[in-house]
Amino acid sequence: MFPLFYSFLSLLLLLFLSPLFLLFSIKEKYRISIPSRFFLWKNWRQPIEDSYWFHGCSLGEVNSLKPFIKELQKRGIEKISISTTTDTGYRSAKSISAKSIGISYMFLPFEPLLWIWTRRQKVLIVVEAELWFLLFYIAKLRGAKTILLSGRLSDRSFPRYLKFRWFYRKIFQNIDLVLAQSEIDRDRFLQLGAKKIEIGGNIKLLKSQSTRNLNIPKDRLVIVGASTHSGEEIYILEAFQQYGKGRLILVPRHKERFDEVWEIVKEFGSKFGYSVNRYSQKESFNSDIVLIDVIGLLVDIYAKSDIVILGGSFIDGIGGHNFVEPASFRNRIVTGEYIFNQRELVKHITNIQIVKKEEIFKALRKSENLPPAKILGDIDIEKNIRAILDS
Repeated sequence: MFPLFYSFLSLLLLLFLSPLFLLFSIKEKYRISIPSRFFLWKNWRQPIEDSYWFHGCSLGEVNSLKPFIKELQKRGIEKISISTTTDTGYRSAKSISAKSIGISYMFLPFEPLLWIWTRRQKVLIVVEAELWFLLFYIAKLRGAKTILLSGRLSDRSFPRYLKFRWFYRKIFQNIDLVLAQSEIDRDRFLQLGAKKIEIGGNIKLLKSQSTRNLNIPKDRLVIVGASTHSGEEIYILEAFQQYGKGRLILVPRHKERFDEVWEIVKEFGSKFGYSVNRYSQKESFNSDIVLIDVIGLLVDIYAKSDIVILGGSFIDGIGGHNFVEPASFRNRIVTGEYIFNQRELVKHITNIQIVKKEEIFKALRKSENLPPAKILGDIDIEKNIRAILDS
């Protein structure tokens, strides 16, 4: 009875919010993802029947699946599907598919539409914290084993989950196995009603980078402002100007902000006499400040950089971004204080400077005397793979 009631309520809510979604779809950020999740834009593609179906919310989660997909393919698994809910996640899934045969990728439709979209699967593997009732319920109803991979509940979100414990208990009734990131996450999932829980670690600690050789001159220090959000670029630019050394490469997190950030960079360069360059117009790193306004270069840039100022952490509400990628290339890392979504990753990486936005300059100066970041240990991918294959 509850699944039918929940489905009906979800459908009413979706219909009620449809005009709002229509307005949001005008924005560059949602122009593809929202229509796709309503089946309106090239998204009739469904997960391959009887496949290993992975779902990751966005770019970081989908990227973290690469080692798992490679390992499954080595073991003869041919049917693999990847779904996501964001534009960046979709592009990452597309790039994974382009390098392999037999991988299907698609946007995940809005929850009530899953009834007419979901096919029978062998295993559903959902990454981190995408706890959608119908996603798990329908997959299990149609014969799939269900796994929450690298499951986590942040310090900030857990109290909200507890308030609706009765509802999450119903979700966990349809999850066969939770592979939690840590003991803390394990205890939290137990409180929400999870049945079978093992510690699988944070899969973002798995390193699977292959890079292109970008022609970034090494005549001076290379500083990267990575995955920046609105309001962060100006603090990084000001710290760079105070520091007075190196070359700054700015990489905004979202493509719809490229034009906005370019205006900031041009104005700043004009004011302080810096040469500036927009990468899409001139594929060169010779300027003092370079704006990367194309997708997919960040890891390649990490391979050639010296200091990474990691965005999404100097303003509240985002929770930080993945430290593992810059640490993999032995960069010195500076991050902001708002990193609640990276709690476990911080424990596994040394020499990260955590500072307030007004202290970025001091952190740059201090970086001269610090060793680069280093990843401590790794996770047992074999344990996670066995859990998936034994399902």
